[in-house]
Amino acid sequence: MAQQESEAAAPTLGVGMVGYAFMGAAHSQGWRNVSRVFDLPVRPVLAAIAGRDPSAVQAAADRHGWAAAETDWRDLIARDDVQLVDICTPGDSHAEIAIAALAAGKHVLCEKPLANSVTEAAAMAAAAEAAAARGQLAMVGFNYRRVPAVAYARQLIAAGRLGALRHLRFTYLQDWLVDPEFPLTWRLRKEHAGSGALGDLGAHIVDLAQYLAGERLLGVSALAQTFVTERPLLEGASAGLADGGPGDGHRPRGRVTVDDAALFNGRLPSGALASFEATRMAAGRKNALRFEINGELGSLAFDLERLNELSFHDHTEPASSSGFKRILVTEADHPYLAAWWPPGHALGYEHTFTHQARDLVEALATGAPASPSFADGLQVQRVLSAVEQSAAHDAVYTPV
Repeated sequence: MAQQESEAAAPTLGVGMVGYAFMGAAHSQGWRNVSRVFDLPVRPVLAAIAGRDPSAVQAAADRHGWAAAETDWRDLIARDDVQLVDICTPGDSHAEIAIAALAAGKHVLCEKPLANSVTEAAAMAAAAEAAAARGQLAMVGFNYRRVPAVAYARQLIAAGRLGALRHLRFTYLQDWLVDPEFPLTWRLRKEHAGSGALGDLGAHIVDLAQYLAGERLLGVSALAQTFVTERPLLEGASAGLADGGPGDGHRPRGRVTVDDAALFNGRLPSGALASFEATRMAAGRKNALRFEINGELGSLAFDLERLNELSFHDHTEPASSSGFKRILVTEADHPYLAAWWPPGHALGYEHTFTHQARDLVEALATGAPASPSFADGLQVQRVLSAVEQSAAHDAVYTPV
């Protein structure tokens, strides 16, 4: 009863969400739970959700606890009960929605990657900078920063436990495109997704590498490949037919216009070397985001499929007793965990969105800057663009 009274007394933040599929469901979970887990100065309220299909968006509103549904994102932005707009749509609509929301005086959370091009991302970052002068915040949804073990790794690196960094190795492996009969969804069309595994998965590991190292990549050298160049069109679709049409008596096929996999290397200002691998063609790997960071004094390793654990090697210990040790990141003094369960009781993927909502609400209430900002998202977009250019021209490119 006391907690309910405290929640009722707290000022509210009306949240409006655009999009209701996979990311919409994940973000809804975060907004719905955050004030029940963390003691926040402002209480988020699920005011409205928007989507083009009236029945589908109403079903999403009912399922996830949104008070109202809209079929036009412009109507959502115009609502007086919406102070923050959360964008969970494909990348080709991010810039238009975010810029309009900022112009309307709203705070914005936008899923990664920030946009489909550097030009769009730069326009979004400029709009966010202008809005910041009016007290508005704009944040990119790189949720893996909010894994407690990842945030703890950042603390260890910042505290100097690894010393000068030497090598950073990041991979993000999935297998949902191995089957050549998997249909041609929007994620496989450049005009909607911007890029393939590079933008979908590579954006995450570029952001994490720079976040953990506290440095930005100077240049990249890359390879990219599309292994399955044509796929069956979704039922009812007709755009993008491959030359010659179906031709084999099966469903008509369309061209895949993004990469299936991307490999690239980079260098940090400190001289540390970084390698990256992003693929949706790694048979048997469902969501295998992994990294290992080697420094002069030790190493850290992480695997998202064991997301409550961090491996740490202290190279200053005697060789006879040293080696990687497993840290179970569930203690109350680990990032985010004081609000959750007793030590040893693990968290999951969905909790990263609760932590993301918590960090954004805290920044709004305290006047702290949003992190990662739209400027951070723009810089990641520049790296992705440099990777594409390098892969296309077999040359080293600088993120500009």
